[in-house]
Amino acid sequence: MLKRYWKRLGLVAGLSLALFAAGCGSDDEADSGEGSSDEGKSKEIELVYVEWDSEIASTHVIGKVLEDQGFNVKLTPLDNAVMWEAVANGEADGMVAAWLPGTHKSQYEQYGDKVVELGPNLEGAKIGLVVPEYMDVNSIEDLDKQAGQTITGIEPGAGVVAASEKAVEDYENLSDWTVQTSSSGAMATELGSAIENEEEIIVTGWTPHWKFAKYDLKYLEDPKGSFGEAETIETMVREGLEEDMPNAYKILDQFHWTTEDMEAVMLEISDGAEPTEAAANWVKENEDKVKEWTKGIE
Repeated sequence: MLKRYWKRLGLVAGLSLALFAAGCGSDDEADSGEGSSDEGKSKEIELVYVEWDSEIASTHVIGKVLEDQGFNVKLTPLDNAVMWEAVANGEADGMVAAWLPGTHKSQYEQYGDKVVELGPNLEGAKIGLVVPEYMDVNSIEDLDKQAGQTITGIEPGAGVVAASEKAVEDYENLSDWTVQTSSSGAMATELGSAIENEEEIIVTGWTPHWKFAKYDLKYLEDPKGSFGEAETIETMVREGLEEDMPNAYKILDQFHWTTEDMEAVMLEISDGAEPTEAAANWVKENEDKVKEWTKGIE
């Protein structure tokens, strides 16, 4: 409440100053309309994201593009549900991290009518159970006692974890299996350690992810469809953003890239680069794509 109070107080003070400045200006200046674009660019824009490797990459890349266009960009990591809520209630300006229709199904059902949908920024996303290529198993139905009958998951509440728990219910051969939650970082560490020792491991997986560029992995077939079909990663913004910051809205609306693009940024981060550094490198090396995202900016 205190935060909102100060925000409102700031808006009132800002409006008073703006009216005072307008009264002191000449009629010519008032009629010219010059500076409206710069005013939009100077505003702070806050993007929220869930701390998955994929969303760290995409959010820092689009954040860098907005920053290069003159925006004061704030990137805030949040839990899945809180991320959606923040955009829905206007506390944050947008996100490029909405996995649909399956992973964020419950969040979309709760908040979808309170956000503005700008469509997919990446197509062909996928979730499922993933194993190293050397494991002699190709389908969830083939699982028996591998990896101690444990599926190594990520954060509780993540869509891929919920789908894994559904798979345990759907497949009779998984009745004694456990979905072990942790974090995306811990999952990746356990996967790397298992592969180094050529041990069995089953993890909750999703594409895009840098692990597919680094390791020889495969998805297990899912004949019962517990993990759903291919997904898209979509951009959502708060109501009113187009009017408040039309240039930012246009950039977010035009943001679209490929799995290979995202995995290149993710792999650089996994190899030790800071997200801001990896994002800046990708933006510098992909000027043609970035120009498409900023086309028509005034």
